[in-house]
Amino acid sequence: MQTVFLLLHVIVAIALIALVLFQHGKGADAGAAFGSGASATMFGSRGSASFLSRVTAGLAAGFFITSLLLAYFATQSSTPTSVVEDLQPSKVEKKVDKIKVDKTDLPVGPEDVPQIPQQPAKQ
Repeated sequence: MQTVFLLLHVIVAIALIALVLFQHGKGADAGAAFGSGASATMFGSRGSASFLSRVTAGLAAGFFITSLLLAYFATQSSTPTSVVEDLQPSKVEKKVDKIKVDKTDLPVGPEDVPQIPQQPAKQ
């Protein structure tokens, strides 16, 4: 269910961005005020301002609703937020007891540590 709302949230966000970029700025109304043929457009003499404003408001409301729903789903998650919270002391102690280290293979001193071979000096 959370995936569906996340997908819907992304689609609404992209549509909202595209719709805001599609709208005219405040400066575009000055040319339409002097009768630049705006009455013959698809949205009438008023232009697309009211239609685009309503669709933008609807998409903004959808964006806020999906944001709130996703925040709700994030707080209701039943999985632990950290690996440390998932560990129980009894399980950790049992796992540590099962690990056996062969101490004969461990280096004891500097003589057991591998050394870098010396290169012969150039003459």
